Amino acid sequence: MIKIFMLLCLLFLATSEFVNGSIKKEKNHDDIKLFELKKGDLTLKVTNWGATLVSLVLPDKNGKLGDIVLGYDTPTAYTNDTSYFGATVGRVANRIGGAQFTLNGTHYKLIANEGNNTLHGGTRGFSDVLWKVEKYVKEGDKPLIKFSYHSLDGEEGFPGDLKVTVSYILGKNSLAILMQAKALNKPTPVNLVNHAYWNLGNHNSGNILDEVVQIFGSKFTPIDNNLIPTGKFSSVKGTPYDFLKPQIVGTRINQLPKTNGYDINYVLNKGKLGKKEELKVAAIVFDKKSGRVMKLSTNAPGLQFYTANFVKNDKGKGGFVYQPRSALCLESQAFPDSVNHPNFPSTIVTKEKPYKHVILLKFSTKVPHAFSQF
Repeated sequence: MIKIFMLLCLLFLATSEFVNGSIKKEKNHDDIKLFELKKGDLTLKVTNWGATLVSLVLPDKNGKLGDIVLGYDTPTAYTNDTSYFGATVGRVANRIGGAQFTLNGTHYKLIANEGNNTLHGGTRGFSDVLWKVEKYVKEGDKPLIKFSYHSLDGEEGFPGDLKVTVSYILGKNSLAILMQAKALNKPTPVNLVNHAYWNLGNHNSGNILDEVVQIFGSKFTPIDNNLIPTGKFSSVKGTPYDFLKPQIVGTRINQLPKTNGYDINYVLNKGKLGKKEELKVAAIVFDKKSGRVMKLSTNAPGLQFYTANFVKNDKGKGGFVYQPRSALCLESQAFPDSVNHPNFPSTIVTKEKPYKHVILLKFSTKVPHAFSQF
């Protein structure tokens, strides 16, 4: 009888799964909430579905407030999202070639959800689960919200239990995103990404082809026809990927027919101290019409620059319909398919080696000198 009871319990857990910080098969919309943080002129909204960044409202050069993040009107709408708007992506963001890898002599077969590859963690990655709210401070000196999620051993084919936390922290004209993960019992690959779609002219202002971008990466990881890195490193010099000096996004975007725009990983230059985990400037974006400037710093080795090439007829906030190139993503990250390229920086997390990814976004209307020509 005891064995039968235990078997029934296991079957119940397998079919119903867990809620409030772990995977849940049935989407109970009552559990999905919207949370607001406020500091000065900045107002941030996030949801516990996918630990998702929903909106960021801040003033333009004339003091007019506007939302610079693409997304939806309600948090429940994100349960049907296929573009990863604002989501926390994992367990391994970006692509894993062939939906497989070998770690410590064990071969792991993952859930393929983009042809033969695994994209953004599989069919039900971290963007498509309910996260637990660990801490919430709406206003004051340090407004913040901290989400947690327990990813189970075998989830989407990945090994080991993983405890993950994501914190959004507002500062003076800044937003910090802190992503941490700890392997509880097995080594496992981890690459967490924030997938916000930015349009500094406002989410409903049209395309971003006139925005000016500078990316502090002298090399990129070239890709094959399946968008998987070849394992090589190429210089950006003489290519449409060269943003070492500020460039208008639309100037060379049509030279990239394979991806219909930018969708590439940059190897970020080292910081001033040359240390591996050092926080360094990765990219700067300037929108001339609004006057807004965004500077992104990170401790991650790579940055995926993506111009919303596959967004099409997506009805967003206020009924505005998003189209290709209506935003840009600047996803600081580990290199795509790192688990299958020993020459790439390792993404393996163990009990002794936890994961920490820092993203710092600073906003202003003060145009940097290098952008003054625009």
